[in-house]
Amino acid sequence: MKPLLLLLSWLLPISVLAQDQKSEAKRPEPLDIRAHYTKYEYRIPMRDGAHLFTSIYVPKDTSRAYPFLMTRTPYSVGPYGEDHYKTRLGPSEAFERAGYIFVFQDVRGRYQSDGRFVDMPAQFDHPTSAKDVDESTDMYDTVEWLLKNVQNNNGKVGIWGISYPGFFTSASIINSHPAIKAASPEAPMTNLFEGDDSYHGGAFMLAANFDFYANFKPRTEEFELPPATPTGRNFQYGTTDGYQYFLRHYPISNLETIIKNPLFDDQANNAVYNDYWKSRDVSQHMKGVKCAVLTVGGWFDAEDLEGPFKTYHAIQKNNPAIFNAIAVGPWVHGGWARYEGKSLGRVLFNSNSGDYYREHIIFPFFEQYLKGNSDAHLPAAYMFETGTNVWRQYSAWPPKEAQSRSLYLHAKGKLSFDPPAADELEFDEYVSDPRHPVPYVAYAATGVPQEYMLSDQRFATKRPDVLVYESDPLEDDVTIAGPVVPHLEVSSSNTDSDFVVKLVDEYPPDYDEPVQRDVSQSPPLDVALPAEKMGEYQMLIRGEPMRAKFRNGWDNPQPLTPNEVTAVSYEMQDVNHTFRRGHRIIVQIQSSWFPLVDLNPQTFTDIPKAKPTDFKSAAERVYHSTAHTSSLGVGVVTR
Repeated sequence: MKPLLLLLSWLLPISVLAQDQKSEAKRPEPLDIRAHYTKYEYRIPMRDGAHLFTSIYVPKDTSRAYPFLMTRTPYSVGPYGEDHYKTRLGPSEAFERAGYIFVFQDVRGRYQSDGRFVDMPAQFDHPTSAKDVDESTDMYDTVEWLLKNVQNNNGKVGIWGISYPGFFTSASIINSHPAIKAASPEAPMTNLFEGDDSYHGGAFMLAANFDFYANFKPRTEEFELPPATPTGRNFQYGTTDGYQYFLRHYPISNLETIIKNPLFDDQANNAVYNDYWKSRDVSQHMKGVKCAVLTVGGWFDAEDLEGPFKTYHAIQKNNPAIFNAIAVGPWVHGGWARYEGKSLGRVLFNSNSGDYYREHIIFPFFEQYLKGNSDAHLPAAYMFETGTNVWRQYSAWPPKEAQSRSLYLHAKGKLSFDPPAADELEFDEYVSDPRHPVPYVAYAATGVPQEYMLSDQRFATKRPDVLVYESDPLEDDVTIAGPVVPHLEVSSSNTDSDFVVKLVDEYPPDYDEPVQRDVSQSPPLDVALPAEKMGEYQMLIRGEPMRAKFRNGWDNPQPLTPNEVTAVSYEMQDVNHTFRRGHRIIVQIQSSWFPLVDLNPQTFTDIPKAKPTDFKSAAERVYHSTAHTSSLGVGVVTR
């Protein structure tokens, strides 16, 4: 691996400001794809006899050779027909202007490709026959065909994709073809049970999966053409209030009869980390990767925030000789490819972070490894720091500079880096009632609004079933980088409970109201937000549930002993956030987060098969004495 060149952090705000000013300049007219590229369609043969439908856009300029840049997807490579062109081909328009051979492929069992589709198919570490096919072998066979049959290529292949195509990017570079020189898995689904789309902390991500699988279903015919005009999401909730909708239709067995999708049934009913999930953990197979890899994620990705970190670490562990990097910005799911990234909801980032990423990170990466165009000078970790709103560059992630500290819970709702004193009260208590669960946003919504990832938490502090611990106003900035690790001492009056921990940044009371945000290049709001001032805004930084029965292992559910003090520890997703001087750090603890997370009956049972009579109220206690301390482990970076 070549040495990593690190910029001084104090220079970064200047570079970001310059980029912001540059992006405000008049943008060039969009490139006419049809005028510069010729489209071809092929059915590429695989080693087992299946054929995968592939569309290829080749530059009309034949004065030089071009690398391939590929995307493999279950969402259709349409529009179909060689006279029907996409309006966009690469991660940004810079790629189309620079010249690549763009390749799009329907994966097995989707749209025009042969075979049976399997949701996140398992991988073969060592295929032994032509029947042992997976995404790696399909990619290998595709690359072989492209090199031999598409003229004017330079012998180099890159692959990229976001979300599900991000998973196919990761899977495609296992035991990778030597012609593959660069890959960018972006928001890659990696381990669906451990922090990606399906389960967080052993709890089922109800609203998101119901909304997704209401529309993403197995193919019904051998070859299925999509409609000429995309219809978008077509499930009709009959209400704008998902909270009430799911309460009316609970338990999950009722929802299965509504959605009628075996893919949803698989997600909901495999409620323990069993072989179904273990075989789908692509991070366990990230070996034999021979290309440079840049994994990308968003701090406010409501779907696949965990995947980028698991992918980055797995590649680093198993393939130490390659260039392996990660970039994470202040983005929603896939927002780095679509928006300027200046804001989300009511929170401003004061930076055109999307433009910066597209120009200074992803484009130079592929130009370097597919064309040999200079050195992109990318660090191992290119991370946007929220709070200060600047890009930081690190030689590793989590940063080596981060020092392990603990934020301790105290009596009377206090929070500090000092452990509790001997004379403090022993615990705080609340009653969790699954008939009146704590909502995850303060407004009515169906699906999962992207804004929830930093949504105002003031509504939750007013509930008696939410514990709140807050620091004094900070005298200096506090930067937390890396995973957040709750260590709780708890008890419950029942045999199971969830413990949701939220890390929150409270703005000062006199915080200036920001100017009207520019929504033209920001993620659109799913719903109208409550009109509250930004003074004392409680910005969610990270929140995660933990189903207590999994405290001793995801594949080893065990009941709680009623009213017995029990340790519950788990790792939340990473952050890179500075709590500014004058702000407060807040920790909230609750036992429901509905309907983002499915309801725990609070009795030890097979939750997908739970009956209404299984749902019981529970008295929950969180301890913070010298004998039973509760804290959040964090990495603190001092500057």
